[in-house]
Amino acid sequence: MYTLLMRYATPLITGLFVVSLISGVALFFHLGQAYFHGMHEWLSMVLILPFVLHLMKNWRPFLNYFRRSPMAIALGVSLIACLPFVYQGAMGAAGGNPVMGVVRALEKSTLANAAPVFGKTPDALKAALEQKGYAVASTETTLGEVAKASSKESFQLIGDITKLDP
Repeated sequence: MYTLLMRYATPLITGLFVVSLISGVALFFHLGQAYFHGMHEWLSMVLILPFVLHLMKNWRPFLNYFRRSPMAIALGVSLIACLPFVYQGAMGAAGGNPVMGVVRALEKSTLANAAPVFGKTPDALKAALEQKGYAVASTETTLGEVAKASSKESFQLIGDITKLDP
């Protein structure tokens, strides 16, 4: 089995990299996000195993790269390229997926404030959520609190609300 895995490490890296490349470019240009988002995330995680196998198979030649400056330069440039994104995220700068901004705003909203967004009265939204098994203390409870009290993620709760009949 080990020999089989080692034989396919590099071909799998190549195939999964091509998938990651195509899906990453599509996501960058906001094309087919429904198709490519999950594919990109999950298959990029799968790519880790053949990458580790490839490193194991080629460990000595890999170490030789560290004896020359191109590896240090490439790693340094890669690190520097990451820093603006990390800084922007750490400073809470605007950006990222706008859907997540809406989700964060909704999870801070009370049922009374969020109900009209979904075409419901606060009491109708409370009743519909309770019928779906959510623990709702009152219409003044935030959606985030409802999700937490129900052992659910806010994203799932909001998704369930969008599926309710108007």
